[in-house]
Amino acid sequence: MEIIDLRHFTSADLRPLLEEETQAWGRLLSWDYSSSADMILRYVDARILPGYAAVERGRLHGYSFFVYEGGKGVIGDLFVATESANGSGHAVETRLITHVVETLQQSPGVRRIEAQLLVHKTGTVSRPFTEQGFRQFPRLFMTLPLSNGSVSGKSQKSAGIISPAPFEIRPWSEQDYQPAAALIMTCYKGHIDSEINDQYRTTQGALRFLNNIVRFPGCGFFDGPASFAAFEKKTGNMVGLILCSRVKADVGHITQVCVLPEYRGAHLGWALMDASANSLRRRGFSMLSLTVTEANHNAVELYKHLGFGIERVFDAFVWEG
Repeated sequence: MEIIDLRHFTSADLRPLLEEETQAWGRLLSWDYSSSADMILRYVDARILPGYAAVERGRLHGYSFFVYEGGKGVIGDLFVATESANGSGHAVETRLITHVVETLQQSPGVRRIEAQLLVHKTGTVSRPFTEQGFRQFPRLFMTLPLSNGSVSGKSQKSAGIISPAPFEIRPWSEQDYQPAAALIMTCYKGHIDSEINDQYRTTQGALRFLNNIVRFPGCGFFDGPASFAAFEKKTGNMVGLILCSRVKADVGHITQVCVLPEYRGAHLGWALMDASANSLRRRGFSMLSLTVTEANHNAVELYKHLGFGIERVFDAFVWEG
C-alpha cells in the first residue's frame, strides 16, 4: 500500500471513504459528519488540503489531513476503511500518522502539533505519536438522554432559565465575544485543557476558538438558543459561559462550559447545563453530548452527577518542539 500526497486526488476519489467515515461518526458518536465531509471534499478539489492517502490498486483505503495555524499544526482527521482496519488497519494508520507528524515537525516555523481523534479508542493509534515525543491525554466522550426532566434529575415545569442568586443567566449574544474570550483565558489559566489547546492561553487565541465554534461548522452548527452566559448582577461581569452546537438533527453537543474559579461551588455550572439541556429538550432534541479531559476529575464528577454517562475514551496528543 502506497502513501501519497492527498492533493493528488479529487473529491470523487475520496467520496466513498468519507461516506463510510460519516456512517462511523453517526454510529459511534451520534454525530452527523456530512457537513464536515462536504467541506473536506471542497478543499480536496481546490488542492489546498495538506495530508496523505493510503492507496492500493488505485483505491483510497485511508487518509489523514492537517492544517497550519501560525506556528502550530493541527491534525484534523485520521480514518481507515473498515475492511483495511480489520486486517492491516493499524499498520495503515501508523504509516499515515507517521507521514503527517514527520511533515509537520519538519515544516518551517511549526513549534507545536495538536491532535484529537474522537473515533479512535484510547491507545489504538498512540504509538506513532508517543514515539515522536507527543504527550497523551485521555479524554471522555459523555452523553445525556434528554427524555426525562432537567439535568439535575428533577422535573422542569417552567420554560424559564434558572439563575442562582446573585447571578443572571442570559442567552448568548454577539456582544459577548470579547468578555467570553477574556473569561475563557482566565478560567483555563494553569488548567490541563490549556496544555491540550493553546488557544485557551491568550485572549486572541480564545477569540479564534470562539469564532471557529460560532461561525464555522467544523464542530457541528452553533445553536444560539442553547448557549448562555452567566453574569454577576452587582458588577455586570461575565462569570460563566456555555456554548452548544447541533451535531445531528436531534443531538446537541456542548463545545464549551466554564465558570470563573472564584465562583465555582455556586451551582453556576449546573445552572448553565440545565439552561442548555432544557432549551434542547423543549425543541425535541433527544440527547446532549460533551467531551472532557479524564484528569479533570471535578468536571467529570459533576457531569456524572448530572446524569451523563461515559460512552467513549479517546486521546488528545500534543507535541512541542
